[in-house]
Order: sequence, then structure tokens, then C-alpha cells
Amino acid sequence: MRSNGLLSVLTFSEKRKDLLFFIEEEPRTLSQIREYFKVSSPEISPRIKEMVASNLIFKDEKKYHITPIGRVASKYLKPLIKTLDAIERNDDFWKEHLLDGIPQKLLDRIGDLGECSVHQEGLENIYDSHKNFIGNINKSSEIDGVSTIFIPVYPEFFVSLAKNDVPTKLVLTTNVFEKVKNEYRDSLETYLNSDNTKLYLIDEAKVAFIVTDNFFSMSLFFKNGTYDPQNDLIGHDEAAVQWGKELFEHYKEKAREIKSL
Repeated sequence: MRSNGLLSVLTFSEKRKDLLFFIEEEPRTLSQIREYFKVSSPEISPRIKEMVASNLIFKDEKKYHITPIGRVASKYLKPLIKTLDAIERNDDFWKEHLLDGIPQKLLDRIGDLGECSVHQEGLENIYDSHKNFIGNINKSSEIDGVSTIFIPVYPEFFVSLAKNDVPTKLVLTTNVFEKVKNEYRDSLETYLNSDNTKLYLIDEAKVAFIVTDNFFSMSLFFKNGTYDPQNDLIGHDEAAVQWGKELFEHYKEKAREIKSL
């Protein structure tokens, strides 16, 4: 029952949670707490008393300090909040799509995608959207990607990267590879003959994404198995980019390298 009490103290009140994190940074006086939260003493005092009673913070002659138990609670509460916030921020995206293409070790770190947002495009503008997408990643100094679908503008784009010596690694599914080989053979050979490109082949994948040194974009399949061409989860922050790079390494390790046709 005691753990349930602590859980309610920290999760049923935004102010108590934020107060714990605020005091964890450094000891605070009551006036500092009032000023930070922009509240009066009667408004904040009950929250402080509850946290003192729960052994999360304590007061000496001048300031409030976090207790050892409070520090432990904060350590484990922060990643939980980070995770839940990331899920709730893009709730429909996670709810409507298959997540089978994401390994569990990365799903466990879904909080790293908390700064990402969903970009939605109308079906009539799908190809224009990908042209804009290409414009965004064209400034990147390295590009890795997994493609489970074929986009007509991609062969020319990736050939241009190869000609400009931009380090590029691609993992294609068998179906995509066969289409490119049959319809864009010259472009594929140009890509393969570049010194800064690598191509890998995988039987199938339930995710499509691009990750660069400053950009991450991922699209998924609906739960009925069809690809969703309209919704992309996009992020530019370091955590999302690192998450994307690890997702790419996951697929690269499962794939086999194609060095020539």
C-alpha cells in the first residue's frame, strides 16, 4: 500500500512531480519555489507537506532538499514520463500502425522520439511530398535508409548522391530491388560503382525510413498490412537521429550486401 501512496503523490499531480524535479536540481527556499511555480504559499504548501510526509523531500533551517528516496523515485519517474509523453504526443500514429518492424529494444526507448511529430500529406500530393522530403535531406552529409516501397523520384535522387560522393547506405527489400534492377538498371549500376555507397538486400520489412546526420523520417504499415504513404514520423533532434541510426544498424545486420549486378 505504501508504494501506491508514493505513486499517487507523484503521478496524480503535475505540480508535485515538477516540484520533485525542481528540488532535485538543487536545494530551494520556499520563496524560490513560489517564484518558479508562480504561486502563493497557501497554494504550494499542501503539496510540499505531502512530499515531506512521503519522504521525498525534507527541509533544513532554510531550504528544501531531495531525500535519497526522492532521488531514486525521480530517477525512474523521468524515463516513464518521457516514454508516456512520446506515446501520447503521436498517439494515433502508434495506435493505427504495425510496430512489428521495430525491434523491442528500440520500442523500449520510444521516449527518444518524444520530439518527433507526424507529417501528414494528402494522397493527391504524395509524390510532391517526397520531393520536398528529398529537399530536406539533400543538405545532409550522410544518408542511411530502408526502403520497402518504390518511389519513382528515388533512383535519380540516390544516383545524384552517389555522383556527389555523399556517403549513402540503403537496404532494399527484394521486391523493390527487382523493380529498380529491371527498370532503372543504369542508375543502379552507377550507384553500386560509387566509392561512397553501399546496397543491402533483405527479404521483407514492415517499416520504411531515412536517417541522416540531422534528420529522421519513418513511415509504417497499417495493421491490415497495407503501407501508409500519408503519415511520416519526423524528427530533427539528436535523440531521434541516434534512434534511427540504431534502427538502420538492426536492418543492415539482417541484410546481405549487393556489390554488383
